[in-house]
Amino acid sequence: MTNWMDIVLSRRSIRKYKPDAPVSDDAVERMLRAAMAAPSACNQQPWRFVVVRDRALLDALADAHPYARMLRQAALAVCVCGDLAAETCFGGYWPQDCAAATENLLLAAHAQGLGAVWIGVHPYPAREADVRRILSIPEGFVPFCLVSVGVPAERKPPSDRFDPAKVRIDRWAPSGSEGASGDTP
Repeated sequence: MTNWMDIVLSRRSIRKYKPDAPVSDDAVERMLRAAMAAPSACNQQPWRFVVVRDRALLDALADAHPYARMLRQAALAVCVCGDLAAETCFGGYWPQDCAAATENLLLAAHAQGLGAVWIGVHPYPAREADVRRILSIPEGFVPFCLVSVGVPAERKPPSDRFDPAKVRIDRWAPSGSEGASGDTP
C-alpha cells in the first residue's frame, strides 16, 4: 500500500493471526518509528513502549485482560505507556499523546500487511495494575494500552464510517435543530 489515504481508510481491527507466523524486528522498528513520529503537547513525547514477544507473558496478559484473548495467537504485543515525568510543559496531555502514537503504530502495522488491534488499559486501575505487574512496569509509567500484532488470518473489507450528520460548519447547530438541513456539508 502506498497511498496514505488507502492505508487510513482500509485499516481494521484484526484479532485473528496465523499461528507461528513471526513479525520481523525490522517491521517492529518501523511501527515504533511511526509511533514516535506522532504529535505531542510541547513535543514532550511522553510515550514509552514495551515490545512483548515472550509467549508466557502474552498468555498472562490474555488471561488478565477481559478483551485480550487474541494475544494467545499474536506474534507480539506492544504496550504503550505514558511517562508522567516527561510532562514538564503542560500536565495531563500524555493520554492524547499516547493515543496519537498508538494510531500511528496501528497504521504502520497495516501498511506492512500486518494485523493489529488496540486493547484499552487506561483508565481502568485494575487493568493498569495487572499489566504493570506482568510486564514489571515501574511507578511513574502508566500502561495506556496494548496493541496485539501478527500476520493476519482474517481479512476485513474497508469500512466507510463517514457520517455527515456528525459534522457542523462554523458553529454547533442551535438547540432543537439537531440534524436539521444545512448543518452539514
